[in-house]
Amino acid sequence: MAKTIMISNDVYERLKNIKEREDKSFSEVVIECLDSHKKTGKDLMKCFGILKDDKEYDKIMKDTRKRWAEWTKKYA
Repeated sequence: MAKTIMISNDVYERLKNIKEREDKSFSEVVIECLDSHKKTGKDLMKCFGILKDDKEYDKIMKDTRKRWAEWTKKYA
């Protein structure tokens, strides 16, 4: 069953351009857009190891560990 929705002219033009470029229906274009924004661990996996050789990150983590140890001695 088809439904009618209201979208801005800008959104319509963008969807229409994708539809024509990829020779798909509006429904297919909308489904692809929705599916491409699902939150999965895939994008997170791209970030693993990104700070491995970052000197500033190493300095921050060293300072954080030191302060955490001090806090633990004092309050835990």
